[in-house]
Amino acid sequence: MQRDFGPTVYIMASRRNGTLYIGVTSNLLQRAYQHRTGAISGFTKEHGVRMLVWFEQHSTMDHAITREKRLKKWNRAWKLRLIEDSNSAWRDLAEDFGFEPLC
Repeated sequence: MQRDFGPTVYIMASRRNGTLYIGVTSNLLQRAYQHRTGAISGFTKEHGVRMLVWFEQHSTMDHAITREKRLKKWNRAWKLRLIEDSNSAWRDLAEDFGFEPLC
C-alpha cells in the first residue's frame, strides 16, 4: 500500500459505530499517529477517537478541504455507509502502515 500521502481526507472512530471524526491532512501517517497517541488535546483525545477507518487522497489540498467540508455536513447514516462500503470490518487501517494494534 502507498505510504506517500498528499492531501487526504480521513475518518477516525472510537470503535465500530462509535464517535466519528472527519479531518484533512497533508501527512496522513503523522496525523494518524497524533490521534492514536493523544498527542494533541481536543475532540479526538477527549472522546477516545483513535482508529483510522476511512481515507481518501486528493490531488490538491483545496479539493481535500472541499470534500472534508461536504462530508462534515452529511448525516451520520451516510458517514457510516461510506465507512462500511470500503471497510465493513471496521479495521484500523493505520495497522496497514505499521502502527501497533490498539489495546
